[in-house]
Amino acid sequence: MKRQILIADGYNIIGNWPELNKLKQSDRFADARDSLLHTLAEYRKYREIEIILVFDAMYVPGIKQSYEQYNLEVVFTQEEQTADSYIEILAAKLMSPITQVTVVSSDQAEQWTIFSRGALRVSSPDFKREIERAKTEINHDAKHYHDREMQINRPWSEQQLSVLAKMRDQLSAKKPD
Repeated sequence: MKRQILIADGYNIIGNWPELNKLKQSDRFADARDSLLHTLAEYRKYREIEIILVFDAMYVPGIKQSYEQYNLEVVFTQEEQTADSYIEILAAKLMSPITQVTVVSSDQAEQWTIFSRGALRVSSPDFKREIERAKTEINHDAKHYHDREMQINRPWSEQQLSVLAKMRDQLSAKKPD
């Protein structure tokens, strides 16, 4: 199985996801970034893929840094470097016969450049739908696991429960003397 790497354009996602864009419009970029980090961390755990989240220096000028948070790699580009150019270089570097790179961005030019280099591309709204599908799967798996645990911990077999239910019904049907 190929190594899966997802590279996400952070500000592009923030601008395209309504709840994050609302935070951005309220001048709460840090909250929008943190919310996106939490969402991607949950997604990463469920899909078991590597995620690199790229922010350009548009809103945080003068810094170039890369760090790990929630097992995600977070990159802030140099002041004069766009997230698009950084992602294009990184995707070309990471693509190999044993590595599949997927880029999340709604920038049409970025999507075509990435696709021409062999990476997969997903728009920010489509990625939001993928995140929502993953959350639904997580909830379904958690419910299934919980139901299974309840069955494992139950001391009665289905046949015994049926007999007990009949006895209960018989006792509740009897009228007091």
